[in-house]
This record gives sequence, C-alpha cells and structure tokens, in this order.
Amino acid sequence: MHDVRVAGMLHGRVVRPPRPGARVASLDEISVRAVPGLVRVVRRHDFVGVIAEREEHAAEAARRLAVTWTPAPEFPEMAALHAWLRERRTTDHALRTQGDVGAALRAAARTLHAVYHWPFQMHASIGPSCAVADVKPDAATVWSATQGSWGLRSAIASLLGMADERVRVVFVEGSGCYGHNGADDVAADAALLSRAVGRPVRVQWTRADEHAWEPKGPAMVMEVRGGLDASGRIVAWDYAAWTPTHATRPNGQPGNLLAGQLTGSTPRYGQVGGGRNAEHPYTVGAERIVLHALAESPLRTSALRGLGAPQNTFANESFVDELATAAGADPVDFRLRHLRDPRAIAVIREVARLARWHGRPSGRAPRGAGRGFAYVRYKNSSAYVAMVADVAVELASGAVRVRRVFVAHDCGLVVNPDGLRNQIEGGVIQSISRTLEEEVRFDRSGVRSLDWTTYPILTFAEVPDAIEITLIDRRDEPSVGAGEPAACPVAAAIANAIFDATGVRLRTVPFTRERVQAALAGGTS
Repeated sequence: MHDVRVAGMLHGRVVRPPRPGARVASLDEISVRAVPGLVRVVRRHDFVGVIAEREEHAAEAARRLAVTWTPAPEFPEMAALHAWLRERRTTDHALRTQGDVGAALRAAARTLHAVYHWPFQMHASIGPSCAVADVKPDAATVWSATQGSWGLRSAIASLLGMADERVRVVFVEGSGCYGHNGADDVAADAALLSRAVGRPVRVQWTRADEHAWEPKGPAMVMEVRGGLDASGRIVAWDYAAWTPTHATRPNGQPGNLLAGQLTGSTPRYGQVGGGRNAEHPYTVGAERIVLHALAESPLRTSALRGLGAPQNTFANESFVDELATAAGADPVDFRLRHLRDPRAIAVIREVARLARWHGRPSGRAPRGAGRGFAYVRYKNSSAYVAMVADVAVELASGAVRVRRVFVAHDCGLVVNPDGLRNQIEGGVIQSISRTLEEEVRFDRSGVRSLDWTTYPILTFAEVPDAIEITLIDRRDEPSVGAGEPAACPVAAAIANAIFDATGVRLRTVPFTRERVQAALAGGTS
C-alpha cells in the first residue's frame, strides 16, 4: 500500500485533537502560510487536515498549523484501569448456567478464587497505515489495505454523501495486523482531503499516529471461583468477565471511522467478541458463566487477533492449572479427567507425546526453568489446540524467555500443511509478544505509548529456539479456520510454565520483568 502512486497525487496529513471528544475552538491558517508546497488547509467540523505537493511539506504544515481545542474528557488513571472496568455500567449476558453454584461452592472440599487482568494492546503493524483516494464530484476510488472492503466502501460513500455504487475500494496489501488497525481510518482521511481539492491525495500516518489512534485490543478483567470435591474433581465453577466491545469495524457506518466522528457522525456498533471462549470446555458440576459487556471504553477498541478468546483462555486455562495444583494432580491428567470430547483428548495426548511430557504436579520444585500446558477449542466450535511451553526465568532480573513451544493442532481436513504451519508459528510468536511485552501506556491526558520504546514488541533474538508442531489431519472432517486458534492458549501456557519454574502465579498480562520480580517478592501478580 505504501508504494501506490497515482498521477497528479498530492500528500495530506490530519491534525488530531489531543484526546477524543475535543472540538476545534480556533484555527489559524496564517501559521502555515510560509510552508513550501502547501496547497490547502481543510476543515470540516472538527476534522482538520493539510494538503501539500510533497510528503515532507504536508508533515511540516501539520506540525506548524495552530489549532486550539476545547477541553475533552480525561482518561482514567492507568493504575486504576481494571477497577474502572468493573465499575462501569454493563449489559450482562448469562452464557451458561447449570445447577446451584453457590451451594456447590459451599459444599466443596476446597475452593479457589482468582482475578486475571489483560491490558489494552495494539495491533502494532510494523508499517503505519496508509491510503490513497481520488474523489471526483460523481465518483471516488480509494486504495486501501482494509480487511473489509465492502464495509469500508459503504462507510466512505456515506461520509462523502455518495451512493455506494459510486465508490470503488481497491484492496492493496499492507502491513499486516490480524485485526482492525488504522487502515480504514486513514482511507477516510484521504477521501475527505481528496474531495476538498479534487485531486488524488495520499495520507501516510506516522508511527505516533498509528500508536495513538489505531483501535486497540480491549482490556479485560476475568474473575473465577472454583471448587473441588474430596477426590479432586471440579464441582463448582463461577466465571465473570468485564470487557468493552471487540469490534467497531466500519461496516457501512461513517461514525465508526475517526474522520466520521470528527465530522459529526455517531459510532454504531454492538458488543462483539468479549464472550469468545469464556465458556470452558470441561465437564464440571454446577457452573455459571457471565459476560459483563461495557458500553464505554477509555480507549477506542476493535478486533485484535482472537478477539476475547486469548483473554478468556488465559483465565480459564490458568485457573484449571491452579485447580490441578490444589488437587495435587498432573496438569494434563487433570484436564483429561474433565473432558469427554474425543478430539480434545486426542490433541492433548498428542502434544504430551510431542513434548515428552512427564506427568507430575507442577510448581513443586521451583528452579528457574519450567513447562506449562494449555488447551483450547477455539470458539468452542472450531479448531482444537493443545500447547506446551518451556520457559526460563532469570530469578534475579525477572526476565522470562520462552525456549520451546510444542503445538498439536486439529482444524479438520488439512489442505495446505505449509500454510497452516506458518499460521500456527505466526500466531504463537505474536502471542508471546503480547504475553511478555505489550501494554498500552496512557495517562489522564492520552496514550503515551507512541513509539517502539514505549510499546516494545518481541525481538528476533527473543523468538523461541523451536516451535514444534503436529498437525492432526482429519480427512473426514470439514476444514475450519486456523488464523487465530493457536494464538489463544499461549498466555496461559507461559503463565503455567512460570509457575512451574518459580512457584508463583502471574495473573496480569504482560509478564514484564517488573511484574515477575514483584510476584517473586510477594507471591502473585
């Protein structure tokens, strides 16, 4: 996408407000009169942009343009984020209920309780978003790396006041993100700027633009209570998750685009994805699983790989491991005792074979090296994944290194084994990064993770030494998607491995050095 060039093309930049909700109080075009190559300053309601003959001139004009903004609502304190999520108004959805959970917990021989936290995370596309638009009075062409060409087409048509059939979106491959990054937003930016001058306009976001304004993967809180009987079986399970929506794609709604919001359109979307894999796969006694869907979020959110499944799997599979430890059971055997699905049992046994798993209770001999197990059936209806992670923990510094990952994967009929392995490896590596490194930092004034120093991602040197994969080819079963399932059990497998290596539980992602050190000093984090 970054290489697209169109005859007569100009270059544009958008001048953003300091925080969502701020309005333009004043704008001084004289402040950029001396910028060479400046073509026009554009304002439509609170959408402000500059257009120039060259990219560097557009960037200079955006820096110089004097805009005064009205005050905007402040963000919550970052340290209080997860408490803030639990205090908001929610719409509650009972995803599964069975029996009397309260009575089962009271009658249990042993009960456990844990709260797990997940941060806001970025798509962190290596190349910031870019688009080109050529808007004429009666038609528009937009070149975009969007994941949803038809939904973007309709949203831009509405934004421009055109019929859908007058807008053409040309998909061009862009920097990958596995989800909804800034590609749609920058396309709308380019469309509004192009319409203002009647010439093609290219808009290239900066790294700071992408980090500050792309829609984030949502923060979540997951709370679990469980009970075991005297024989070590799960007799009670009480699960609750708090989350904003995981999808705000354009889908024909101009208000779901930043440019649309700045020009007066209202966002329109529902609660999507937060309950994905909140329902665990195990046979237990009484249970209750509730999704508390938030109507608001301090940061704009949308789809990031797996939506709510990585978060919910992190909580479910960490808590199952905690129950196994309380029962004095091997983590693999404990899961197998609570499963009936033969494909689930097969994928777990296969990864145990691949990893040469030796059954034993975990966390008994903290030594700085350990292995953890996790399992998921994605969406409770799609691919089966079982995973073992081997980690090393530097007890002095708190640094965690994932040495090896073993994956057994069943997505039905395997059509392209090489492509499937690529998906699994990519999902594992990206999810290790999300588990160990990634957290959006913000303060009351706005996002502060604006570069790769303040939002680090996994480096090449930190990639595991090996990712060993077994594909279970079910030739009599339909093929199902494989782009997201392997991303879901990673955080739990690593958390369980850290417990095995150190004897402490980590319940807040990411597992930074500081959090690991705090956990080693205090027992949990």
